[in-house]
Amino acid sequence: MSTVHNRFISSDGTVRYLLRLHDGEFAEAVHIPRDDRVTFCVSSQVGCALGCVFCLTGQLGLTRDLSAEEIISQVRLLIEEVAPTHPRYSIVMMGMGEPLANYENVLQAIRFFHDDQGLKLPMSRITISTAGLVPAMKRLATEPLFPNLSISLTGVTNKVRDWLMPVNRKYPIEEIMDIVRHLPPQRQKRVMFECVMIQDLTDSEADAAELSRLLRGMRVKVNLIPLNSAAEIPFERADDSRILRFHEILLRNGVATFIRKNRGNDVSGACGQLKKTIS
Repeated sequence: MSTVHNRFISSDGTVRYLLRLHDGEFAEAVHIPRDDRVTFCVSSQVGCALGCVFCLTGQLGLTRDLSAEEIISQVRLLIEEVAPTHPRYSIVMMGMGEPLANYENVLQAIRFFHDDQGLKLPMSRITISTAGLVPAMKRLATEPLFPNLSISLTGVTNKVRDWLMPVNRKYPIEEIMDIVRHLPPQRQKRVMFECVMIQDLTDSEADAAELSRLLRGMRVKVNLIPLNSAAEIPFERADDSRILRFHEILLRNGVATFIRKNRGNDVSGACGQLKKTIS
């Protein structure tokens, strides 16, 4: 159902795929090689309606949802491309779109990825990303199958997050934290909060202390993502020293924290860069 319109190969081995869909629209998927496995980053929508101001995909607006078959076909295509040399893979729905805004199709695809008649992937190797759609998060919490859940938080106060992520005006931080706090321990352990590190906006010691307070008592992890700068985005990447200090404060407060190594920046394949780029 999806065909490769173009491939863009990064110097670090990451490959961004521009995929043509049956109606002539385009979506993007990314293959990220690692030492022990590969990660397939796939899209759930053409564009995105949420308008996060640090994300190029959000500037596109939403064209349409992808069907379950279109989501699955991205993974099948990537398997055909790389499985002979990398048979072990994980799937992350962190490409174009808000997966929980396309709930039924995304869950149908996940059931196929996990099912013995499908790809037989354990749920620990499937991740959904969300900007914090609270009703859909509540629904996901009741599902018999629960993938890894990656929550894009970025701003740790409602004032900052309202500006950076307009969805916060409808579903503020407190509502997101309440859902995670009430997850069973085994599910809570599979939650990752993602924080984009933006200079002078989300990278202060006070931000780190506030995030530590918000997560106190929870068995979650935090991923710090240095902003992928672009001409169309009016922000700068936080300095390494400030990211490291942020990381140190979270660790000191007992929060498992990682700093993501950006991959595919030189081919517009990194986090927040997907925008149906033709060349």
